[in-house]
Parts: sequence; C-alpha cells; structure tokens
Amino acid sequence: SSFAVVPRSGRQTGLRVRCLAEDGPQAEPKIESPSSSQPIPKLSSPSPTPAPKPLPKVSTKFGDLFAFGGPAPERINGRLAMIGFVAAVAVELSNGTDLFEQISNGGGQWFLGTSILLSVASLVPLFQGKRAESKTDGLMTSDAEIWNGRFAMLGLVALAFTEYVKGGALI
Repeated sequence: SSFAVVPRSGRQTGLRVRCLAEDGPQAEPKIESPSSSQPIPKLSSPSPTPAPKPLPKVSTKFGDLFAFGGPAPERINGRLAMIGFVAAVAVELSNGTDLFEQISNGGGQWFLGTSILLSVASLVPLFQGKRAESKTDGLMTSDAEIWNGRFAMLGLVALAFTEYVKGGALI
C-alpha cells in the first residue's frame, strides 16, 4: 500500500493523509485535523493516472545515424551550409573576393576545421540517443532548422554558380 499527502489550502495547517491500498476493500479515508471548527469535505476516490508513454527507442548505431534517411547527414550538412553561406557572403562583402578565391586563400583550412568541429558537436547528442525533434518548440523548430539548411545549401550552390558564370565576386 502507498500513502499520499495532500496539503490543504486555507487557514488550517493540517495535512490530509489517505491510504491508496489496492489489496483490500476500500474504506472511507481518515482525515485528521488539528481543529474541528470547520467541516472537512470527504475526498473522492482517486482516479488512476495513466503511465507516461515511453519514448520510442532511437538507434545510436553509426550506420543508422548516417543512413540515407538518418538524422545525421541532412542536419550536419545543413548546419555547415548555413555557417558557410553566411561566412562566404560576409567575407565577400568585406574583402570583395569571390567564393573560389576565398577557398584558395586559406579558406580550405577554415572549412575543414569548422566541418570537423560542427560534425562532432552534432554527433555527440545523436550517439547519446537524443534527437533535435524532441527539443523543439516555438519559432526555432527542428523542421525550421532543416529548411534553413536546405535553403543555405541551395544558396551556396547558387552563389558559386553565379560567381563562376559572372567570372568574379557577386557583390
């Protein structure tokens, strides 16, 4: 059997104690009160609360994370594309150099370092069984991150193609 302590509201500071035994006939709950000046209403029998639904088990296997429909490839590539697009446009605005010149003038090392850092930072929660979908609310949702990453990937391709056709920096 188990006991539940329910604090009372109002001026009295007593506690209600009721037994939630399941092994015998239920009797009226006993209510103790420090003063009997006010009548105490009877407690209704508690309705069983449903057990919380267990979260679906997610795979933390390397092959499952990097599968075609797995959580890692598109999310990591999207995050890299978002950072890359913003960095490419910012450097182009500040120096006037196009994307290909940025990569050839030391941008390759920055790209490699950033890629490794963001990939590891994105993989750690996935290997722990945590998914971005479980932590989304409000404006910053998991779907918004995926779509922003897709647009950033398209933006990088469009920027590179436009600069190639134009023969120089876009701006």
